[in-house]
Amino acid sequence: MIVRIAGEGQYDVPDDVAAQLNDLDNRAVAAVEAGDQPGFQEAFNQMLELIESGGSRLPSEELAVSDVIVPPRDITFEEAEADFTGEGLIPD
Repeated sequence: MIVRIAGEGQYDVPDDVAAQLNDLDNRAVAAVEAGDQPGFQEAFNQMLELIESGGSRLPSEELAVSDVIVPPRDITFEEAEADFTGEGLIPD
């Protein structure tokens, strides 16, 4: 799966890491739905860390179609309320 972190770049994420990302995405959605800003921030930060540590960064000159676009690190909770709904960023 190709994942783009908005404003930072793309990563090739293997299937086992994608499954872990989906779990974190679901946690982020649940936190947003519950109005739990600290819980959202924790899950979102873990998502970013997992993408960077578990994925392979693609060279900036290599443009691939992104399967998932993750919001930038500085997303506000209010912005997250628009993105982290339903199935979240990563469909189940």
